[in-house]
Amino acid sequence: MPHFVYMLRCKGNRVYTGYAIDVEARFNEHCRGRGAKFTKAFPPECVLRTFELESREAALRLEARIKKLKKSQKERLAVGDAALEDELRAGLDDLLKPKKKHRRKRLSSRP
Repeated sequence: MPHFVYMLRCKGNRVYTGYAIDVEARFNEHCRGRGAKFTKAFPPECVLRTFELESREAALRLEARIKKLKKSQKERLAVGDAALEDELRAGLDDLLKPKKKHRRKRLSSRP
């Protein structure tokens, strides 16, 4: 099943980025004021761009990367900057390194 990251143009020329399995249904939720505080405050006007990915994990990673971009970079991505898209997609399917477990120091009752 495909997973999608989408970019919306919202009121005030703002850009919202989100994740969905069904972008059209999610867009309609945003239009009704459901789903995100941001789109409730700044209603969506249109879908700027969608990105299809094979896994939920990859889609969520791409969404996080897009959200970290500056507005000018988001605008470039929205109009189809292939180099920027390739850069963002690089390594999405790489396995994450397991986190090291931190040992807590025991407080001894010895003086």
